[in-house]
Amino acid sequence: MDSMTKYDIAIVGGDSRTAYMAPYFAKKGWRVVCCNTADVPCSRHLKSKIRDTVSLRECIGSSSIIVCGIPFSKGEHIYCEKADTDSEITVAEFQRCIRRQQTIFAGIIPESFRAICEEREICCHDFMHDEPLNILNAVSTAEGAILEALLRKSTVLHASSSLVLGFGRCGKIIADRLKGICACVTVCSQKETELALAASLGFHTLPLSKLAQGIYRYEYLFNTIPVCVLNRECLEHASKDCLIIDIASNRAGADYEAAKQLGINLCYCPGLPGKYAGKSCAKQLSEFVIRHINSQKE
Repeated sequence: MDSMTKYDIAIVGGDSRTAYMAPYFAKKGWRVVCCNTADVPCSRHLKSKIRDTVSLRECIGSSSIIVCGIPFSKGEHIYCEKADTDSEITVAEFQRCIRRQQTIFAGIIPESFRAICEEREICCHDFMHDEPLNILNAVSTAEGAILEALLRKSTVLHASSSLVLGFGRCGKIIADRLKGICACVTVCSQKETELALAASLGFHTLPLSKLAQGIYRYEYLFNTIPVCVLNRECLEHASKDCLIIDIASNRAGADYEAAKQLGINLCYCPGLPGKYAGKSCAKQLSEFVIRHINSQKE
């Protein structure tokens, strides 16, 4: 066997989603090598088929298929929930290890990295460019957001006055799940089409332009809008007993400093699929990888 393809797949970093992919591939009979992935429960038999290494060069150099996390990177480092400062992998180090004709799977891959891969004839597949995966990811995010709300407040969501800001993928599913447990749900958006759709599905609606005037009514707020809609003006009118779950990217949805000063319970909750649904997500992501690899062989 050529040492360059000693393993069928290499898994680098990520969170519980990538960690659970290792036993999934091993169960399919694939030879798996991992670097900086978390430990997850699996049978001793499957564990014996998965090689762990601290050497990034060994991990990447011994497989033609590489799987990284969602997101691919955070700042200058490969995203790795497990890594401490001493074991962090830089994107530059990762770039030095990859080689021509490898295939990389990850989520939210920066354009600068994709350009480098294209120059070197390395194929990149972004999980987040696949619409079915995006929808399934939204389900995990929505259910995780509701769980965060239940864990952080000593009241039930049943019959609560709940506001969902934004009615995209995540917003729709959060509203639907809240309705399913008999919360009184209002959808807030600046888009008339989203408000019309929400109303047609039986939700109360609130135009974003009237958020500051109406925010005091809500006990639970779930923000999915990635711009600062929960600004100081809005937060000044919010109930001091409310809980705000913000799942918008990069803390962009709210004024965190204002919330702290006003005593508002505002919680930023990133990475919910990896935190609460790693095993389910791993199955979906692994099947995505297998479909693409099989299509390349045809």
